[in-house]
Amino acid sequence: MKALLHLNLGPASEAIFAKAQFPRIVSVGENDWDRFYRELSDTEVLLHSLVPVTKEIIAAAPRLRLIQKIGIGVNTIDLNAAREAGIAVANMPGTNTQAVAEHALGLMLAVLRKVGDLDRALRADDWVSSTAAKEGVGEISGSTVGLVGYGAVGQRLAPVLAALGAKVQVWSRSMQGDGHVEAVALDQLLATSHIISLHVPFTPQTDKFIGRDAFAAMRPDAILVNTARGELVDEAALVEALMEKRIAGAGLDVFHNEPRPALAALRACPNVILTPHMAWLTPQTLARSFDVIAENCRRLSAGEPLLHRVV
Repeated sequence: MKALLHLNLGPASEAIFAKAQFPRIVSVGENDWDRFYRELSDTEVLLHSLVPVTKEIIAAAPRLRLIQKIGIGVNTIDLNAAREAGIAVANMPGTNTQAVAEHALGLMLAVLRKVGDLDRALRADDWVSSTAAKEGVGEISGSTVGLVGYGAVGQRLAPVLAALGAKVQVWSRSMQGDGHVEAVALDQLLATSHIISLHVPFTPQTDKFIGRDAFAAMRPDAILVNTARGELVDEAALVEALMEKRIAGAGLDVFHNEPRPALAALRACPNVILTPHMAWLTPQTLARSFDVIAENCRRLSAGEPLLHRVV
């Protein structure tokens, strides 16, 4: 069984998939479209990460039986086209929880301590500016951290934040707290949190969920962290809030129009840390992901129900 992975990987990550005997995994870089379509023609399993799986891609894959999402969000897959073509879609919840939680924490700390601005100043041999940039830095201890959404990542992150001395509050549709967090209304979370971290899926209801009204409700020293989906945030409103110093900073791993987001405006903003949707991407995540891939390919061959089937 041939599986096609459409993702840029480094040597260590390539090695995880290269040693696979079943399924046979072929990896193609995200921008190598000629080779991608050549390999797609006899692919049975498409391993999807970031590049959208469109109806055109599905139509060009006559032998495709399964689109296996590496991760959980399937908003970048044309589910209707897959359904019409009789192609199964599955995801793998939980495989990247640890990695994303750690990355979210790293972004919180980097923005809170202005690591990006300090690094740029010192690389420019500007000790004076780097010293001035230290004004307004803070600690997680004593801060209120608001988690918007309380799924696997939020639940992994909350006890760590609490152990560092933060008060953790959450908003979720279930509105249930636990021993680590207090459940609050969204407007209260936005108004009182020093750090706001997004952990909800992208749906029509959460499109630009954090927009001008949300930024207007935030504290002037608030920091926004997004490791979920870029579409949750109105990027134009975020840029306005940052440039007008209505919030203090942002740490972003996800953006609109990936994998070619328009970042010029965000790059010009003060105290912003940007990473290229790689919160999930660790060798450990890939190893856990491969276990799901191998099992679902085995089940596909045997005609058994798939793990975590979406379509």
